[in-house]
Amino acid sequence: MDFGVLLGQAYQAFVQELHARLAERGHRMMGASYGYVLRSLAENALTASQLGERLGITAQGAAKVVDEMVKSGYVERRADPADKRAKLLHLSDRGRDMLDTVREFHADYERRLIARVGTDQVAVVRAVLDEIVSTTADSDAARAFRPL
Repeated sequence: MDFGVLLGQAYQAFVQELHARLAERGHRMMGASYGYVLRSLAENALTASQLGERLGITAQGAAKVVDEMVKSGYVERRADPADKRAKLLHLSDRGRDMLDTVREFHADYERRLIARVGTDQVAVVRAVLDEIVSTTADSDAARAFRPL
């Protein structure tokens, strides 16, 4: 099997298992951007424009994702205390629960993988993936990666 195909299939298997775990906890993933939005807003409240900048997408693209997340109850819009015309985006309790579930899944997945193949093997996989990402970060393809 080609290396890229294997990477893609491994990622898809990971994502399918993540979505199943989220569904068990009452969360429905709408789009791939949700995780990036959750992590960004966990750090601090942002405007849609700031979020778009941070994720490397347009403000309109960020607003579309945020609209979906507000409708699903993961994000709240609140008035900016410094500028009543502006809206700041905050994680709702439901959004924090989803992020906690995702983080728990990531840690659990890695623990289960270590149990199957060993600590050294997982460390090698991490090192290879870090190398791929860091090498790409220096190229034009880096724009395809979000900063989180």
